[in-house]
Amino acid sequence: MKNTVTSLIRYDKEFAASIECALQTVRAEERYPIAINGLTGGAEDAYIVEASKTLLEKTAAPVLVIAGTISDRDRIYSLLLANGVRAERYKRRELVFHDISASHDSERERLSVLLSVLSGEPLVVVTTPDALLSVTVPIDLLTRLVTKLAVGTEISPDELCDRLSTLGFVRCETVESAGQFARRGGIVDFFVNSENDPIRVEFFGDEIDRIVSFDAITQRAIESKETAELMPAIEVMLDSSADIRVRETVKKLIARCNNELSVAALKRDLSAIENGMTLNARDRYLGIIYEKRESLMDYLTEAGCSTVLTVGTNEGEELLSRYEREISENVSVLLEKGLIDNSCVGYIADVRDYRAFLSSVANLHINNLSGAGAASKLSGLFGFRTKRTVAYEKNPKMLIDDVYSLLRSGYRVIIICENKASLTTVSNLLTEEGFTHSVLETDAITVSDEPSLSLVVSSAVGYDLICPKIAVLSMSYADGRAIVSHRRSQRALKRSGGAGQRIMSYAELEAGDYVVHANYGIGLFEGMQSVRIDGVTRDYITIRYAGTDKLYVPCDRLEMIGKYIGAREQDGTVKLSKMGGTEWHKTKNRAKSAVKDIAGKLIKLYAERKRRPGFAFPKDSELEDEFAAGFDFIETESQSQAIKEIKEDMMSTSPMNRLLLGDVGFGKTEVALRAAFKAIMGGKQVAILVPTTILAMQHYETAERRMRGYPVNIDMLSRFKTPKQEAKIISDLKSGKIDLIIGTHKLLGKKIEFKDLGLLIVDEEQRFGVSQKEKLKEMSTNIDVLTLSATPIPRTLNMAINGISDMSVLDEAPENRRPVQTYVLEHDEIVIADAIEREISRGGQVLYLFNNIETIDFVADKIQKAVPAARVAYAHGRMEREELEDIWSDLVSGEIDVLVCTTIIETGVDLPMANTLIIENADKMGLSQLHQIRGRVGRSERQAYAYFTYRPGKALTEIARKRLSAI
Repeated sequence: MKNTVTSLIRYDKEFAASIECALQTVRAEERYPIAINGLTGGAEDAYIVEASKTLLEKTAAPVLVIAGTISDRDRIYSLLLANGVRAERYKRRELVFHDISASHDSERERLSVLLSVLSGEPLVVVTTPDALLSVTVPIDLLTRLVTKLAVGTEISPDELCDRLSTLGFVRCETVESAGQFARRGGIVDFFVNSENDPIRVEFFGDEIDRIVSFDAITQRAIESKETAELMPAIEVMLDSSADIRVRETVKKLIARCNNELSVAALKRDLSAIENGMTLNARDRYLGIIYEKRESLMDYLTEAGCSTVLTVGTNEGEELLSRYEREISENVSVLLEKGLIDNSCVGYIADVRDYRAFLSSVANLHINNLSGAGAASKLSGLFGFRTKRTVAYEKNPKMLIDDVYSLLRSGYRVIIICENKASLTTVSNLLTEEGFTHSVLETDAITVSDEPSLSLVVSSAVGYDLICPKIAVLSMSYADGRAIVSHRRSQRALKRSGGAGQRIMSYAELEAGDYVVHANYGIGLFEGMQSVRIDGVTRDYITIRYAGTDKLYVPCDRLEMIGKYIGAREQDGTVKLSKMGGTEWHKTKNRAKSAVKDIAGKLIKLYAERKRRPGFAFPKDSELEDEFAAGFDFIETESQSQAIKEIKEDMMSTSPMNRLLLGDVGFGKTEVALRAAFKAIMGGKQVAILVPTTILAMQHYETAERRMRGYPVNIDMLSRFKTPKQEAKIISDLKSGKIDLIIGTHKLLGKKIEFKDLGLLIVDEEQRFGVSQKEKLKEMSTNIDVLTLSATPIPRTLNMAINGISDMSVLDEAPENRRPVQTYVLEHDEIVIADAIEREISRGGQVLYLFNNIETIDFVADKIQKAVPAARVAYAHGRMEREELEDIWSDLVSGEIDVLVCTTIIETGVDLPMANTLIIENADKMGLSQLHQIRGRVGRSERQAYAYFTYRPGKALTEIARKRLSAI
């Protein structure tokens, strides 16, 4: 019998018994939970996969997996897909109670899952308790709204457009993303979320003549279709009866409301309903829009779901309680403001319905220590005998001892390796120790009664199982699949040659593309044509230049051409070069001259760094292990890998030059501090260069906290220091009394000298110029350099990709980190006040970014009047040192509820209690800047919110609209 690695758990007798118990429970009159205990991390994953497969086969109905946390939900979903199980992930929808333009992507995903459940095909739905209870479109309405279009169907273009509008599609000029539709005469385009490409319907009169899918970028047809399915683009839709109910309710609310801001908001809602416009705040009226409160539970019941796997029961109960409290708090605020009445409330299903649903199915609780949700009775209790293996990569002797012991006890031993390189290493080790073994393919694993030893390369690293006759051991448990994926991506980047602008085939070009010829400059690609010269026909690429000049380039000379990637005019055009003139040569010479000096310095510097030996730091000491253990959180796998790579660089004799690339909030600072501590323990000084005073303060406080109790002397150099303090710091640096110095541009001063600098860390490197960053490197060409960034400049990234410097990537968010919910809206005082009040009510803090120093105090005063209970302060970069220090200290200690500030918070600021961000005039900021600023919130387990506002009545430019949409 052939098996995958994970399916070996089927051979444990408890597996078959637990599944049979689940099936018996389905058929029983009384259903009690089933407890599955004793599974380790990898074996738990294997059980979920194999139980899901078996239950799908046996019941031919949907199987529900309830995860206790969002991270577990995503992990299990990916796990099922990787093992060939048809699975869908059902997320909770964030309710919008105000006139805010929010993305409907998650709603479309939810609707796709609901339709998949109703389709009758067996699948696994992975969700969390809060998502399971969130109210959605009733089954009968969704079933009625989903329709099929077919060639030959009688329906007018006007009628189709009306239906698309009713389903929540947004009309636009050109369809580019899901939820949009467009009409051009007798052609209607629309993009349904369930399709990979948009659909084009062509009419002949009032009859559908042709249906095709098309490319959203090129707008060209891809494939003809006989049918196309229409499904809603949003989850909350107003039909004619719901429209009347909402209209009457809003009128009543306006009549009895005494709050001016609330009345204004209600009038906007009424105007939107009466004029057929989009009602953004429709979630507020959910209870009267959908009179039946239905959820995913109702869909699963309708589809015959009879089995549920619950993972993380206690965490799920906590998550559900938090969600109930959050909804209750929102309802209280909305009722108090007069924005709703009790008839509008209907946002989540009754928790009693949740309990009733679970008692109506066979519920397998996996590894629940409290005994299957503290149930008084159980349908079954099953205990597996599995264990975690050690990190054998660092303990080869222990691997040999374990293999010897298991073979001697009659086990069939399988060792999983993460890749072929790891397999070769292990194979050589086993051969040296005298073990006979085989190398298997993943699908050729067999189970026999005879003891044997096999190696296999599999993605199931971390899957450990010791049960009768079978022992599965993992190599490199700590590395995991995420690092495998990262290594592959690095190789792919190196193969691609960086920016990839070199053209490998004429197929990469389309008529109208701007191209650059090495000798003739910028031209317009017009296409390819065959030309016959002297009886020989050859294919040429045609490039038009200024005037009437054209250049014909043979297809075998493509290396002379590249796609143009430079600046363009406002209308998107580019000035074409003239053939035969000197303009292009002058342009190239100016560019060469501009980079000549700095390029020369860089070449000399990096050549010198390669030539000179660096300092080889010693291996980790006990103090370093103790320092690592003092980290308050569990390192992500990518953090562990980055720390490992950096320390290996530091222990080599070549100077380190490594880029640490990671999104905001992914833990770059902790990785840098590990490197700094290692350097200090090796007897060297460390400098951390940061772009702002605020960030210097925060890094100083973080380093002080992390290194307290260790023999490390830390100081900070910034404009906050007096001339006397600055002089002493400079003197102490030179004498070696300071081990770690954290500073701004002042570290680049001519007076700065180190006694023995061993490591330079540059944080937020994109904020520094090339000359500034190389200044410290020139001080000592053999120091180790670590560069940190979430949005590196192209030069830095290109150097890393092309091997001039090394690169580590943090591609994994910390555990339980949730994505920031982002809204783009006209500046609305009631929405802003409500967002601030909601954040304060849950004990959090608000960052309000207003980037104008002259009037920032007036904005702070306005917020104070709108939310009298809030403790409001403001801060900007021109404040005196003492004042700014006091404000920052109060903010960190929780003495400030709302900080109105400029972009001084943009870089690296870590405020776990700040989980609401409001940016006024967000359309005036760049994409990278907005991304960095948004990273200041959402750095805890709480759901964070970001509001990007622009002034009321102001028409956004197309560039600003695309920038905000990208965020």
